[in-house]
Amino acid sequence: MATSAESKWEDQSAFDYDYETLRTTGVILAVVMFVLGILIALSKKIKCSKSTNSSHLGSGTSSKTEVPQQTV
Repeated sequence: MATSAESKWEDQSAFDYDYETLRTTGVILAVVMFVLGILIALSKKIKCSKSTNSSHLGSGTSSKTEVPQQTV
């Protein structure tokens, strides 16, 4: 029984990682996620500023939300 368990582990000990491909894939994924994050952040900022400007021009009244004062 011990010999069959040892043969299972021998196959895994011979496994070799391809560090160059792993590193390249990691860098590519990091760059893609970074660029997507920047694009999402900028698109929300631009989208909000455009929608608030167009709604204020057409309605003539400002719809500011009032924040109540906090008591400590």
